[in-house]
Amino acid sequence: MNPDALAHALLAVVAPLADARRPGASEGLTAADFVLERPKNRAHGDWASNAALKLSKLVGANPREFAAEIAEALAAVDGIASVEVAGPGFINIRLDAAAAGALAKTIVEAGAAFGTNDSQRGQTINLEFVSANPTGPMHIGHTRWAAVGDAIARVLLASGATLVREFYINDAGAQMERFGRSVLAAIKGEPAPEDGYAGSYIGDLAERVRAAVPDILDLDADAQLVTARDRAYEFQLGELQSSLEKFNVHFDVFFSERTLHAPGADGGPSLVDEAVDRLREQGHVFDQDGAVWVRTTEFGDDKDRVIRRSNGEYTYFAADAAYYLNKSDRGFAHKIYLLGADHHGYVHRLKALAGAAGDDPERDIEVLIGQLVSVNGARLSKRAGNIIELDDLRDWLGTDALRYSLARYPADSPLTLDPEILTKRTNDNPVFYVQYAHARTHNVARNAAAAGVTREAFAPEQLEHETESALLGALQEFPRIVAFAAEVREPHRVARYLEELAALYHRWYDNCRVTPLGDEEVTDLHRTRLWLNDATGQVLRNGLGLLGVSAPERM
Repeated sequence: MNPDALAHALLAVVAPLADARRPGASEGLTAADFVLERPKNRAHGDWASNAALKLSKLVGANPREFAAEIAEALAAVDGIASVEVAGPGFINIRLDAAAAGALAKTIVEAGAAFGTNDSQRGQTINLEFVSANPTGPMHIGHTRWAAVGDAIARVLLASGATLVREFYINDAGAQMERFGRSVLAAIKGEPAPEDGYAGSYIGDLAERVRAAVPDILDLDADAQLVTARDRAYEFQLGELQSSLEKFNVHFDVFFSERTLHAPGADGGPSLVDEAVDRLREQGHVFDQDGAVWVRTTEFGDDKDRVIRRSNGEYTYFAADAAYYLNKSDRGFAHKIYLLGADHHGYVHRLKALAGAAGDDPERDIEVLIGQLVSVNGARLSKRAGNIIELDDLRDWLGTDALRYSLARYPADSPLTLDPEILTKRTNDNPVFYVQYAHARTHNVARNAAAAGVTREAFAPEQLEHETESALLGALQEFPRIVAFAAEVREPHRVARYLEELAALYHRWYDNCRVTPLGDEEVTDLHRTRLWLNDATGQVLRNGLGLLGVSAPERM
């Protein structure tokens, strides 16, 4: 019996009891109203409910007396071994071994689908993250946003959302001009401009541009700059995309900022031009001192924003507005932005923009701010000179260790990684600990096969050892962990769950044998334990997959 089935059983018991005390009291109640929790002390049972405490006032009953009524009725439900009332009215529920153990077979048969749920069904989400400027390599901050953003996408998709991972390419504006001048200077053998980009990667790009366009210096000055800028941009963007793919992060859309400024069909208005008109139609645009403003203070911003200056030039806010509206036009009712710590000021600005566009700032947009990350002993990139590169970190620590460690902590907390721990093959290394548990499940299965233990029989009532009860209880939690991680956008909850599951599995492994000792006969208990072993491996594998981390079969 899984938590969802137990919640429905609880509803079926509570509804008539509530109506008996107060007619119609159960109207509108659903299984979702009955929150079940795992007791910290396993002696208190498998599940605990506060249903009596929650409903006692509604039905005019003493909480403990109402809990006793619920407990008596619930104890008669198939699959429930016992029910006790604790404290002021908590209900502690213990499942019988067969009902609890049946989950092992359910997990194995569900395979990769176990843990998926419908909690985000109907949500159409655009998740934008990383969005690094294409003027240089990705740094350690981008690395964190890549790991966390991709893990958020994975738990949302596993929870039924329709989602697109999007990378916004900042390929318009002054930084692109500085980038182009820096590359062109390197092609000419001149020093980098005072406000330009440094680092040997600029020289590498210059060589690639010169090889692709040998006659670049024969062009006129304007054409030289445009060619150097655009060809170097093409190469640098390719490097960014390659770095992300090697880091096991895939984007569905790479959206160019230039698209927003490009003329429309037949030379018509650009998306930025249209954005001003569309916001004006919503009644939140005004003209003052020759400039065009958006009254964002109506939606909590600290000041109104200029969208077009008095000289006719658009501000960055104009591109933000056009991009937001474009996401809506593409069918994304909900937008999530994962931004770096230096973009904290964007929170109110983007939410106000959503309100000015006619959306609900509290419902239709989320702005998540990721905090800084550092790695003890990390060296600055030799190519870029002033950053720690994603590629260097990946080569040093490995994709799995890096991704797991970055996703293991809340994104809104500063983080320092210890490479000494992350490169160890010991239980001190969290990713090794979890991966080793998964590899151990495969080793157990291989040894079982060699000993003639198969899954041809399944007797869940025999899974009576206390470590089996604890392990099954944790396995039951996985779908709810995934759903909650999706709801709160916190994939670190999956990582911490996996570590707890790995610990429970290792304890079970130390106490319960799948393979018989010596000449001992293979029994249905061994066969059933193989189901439990394989179920645990499946959940570990599914959980690691949600973090973009591999699940090795041997270590």
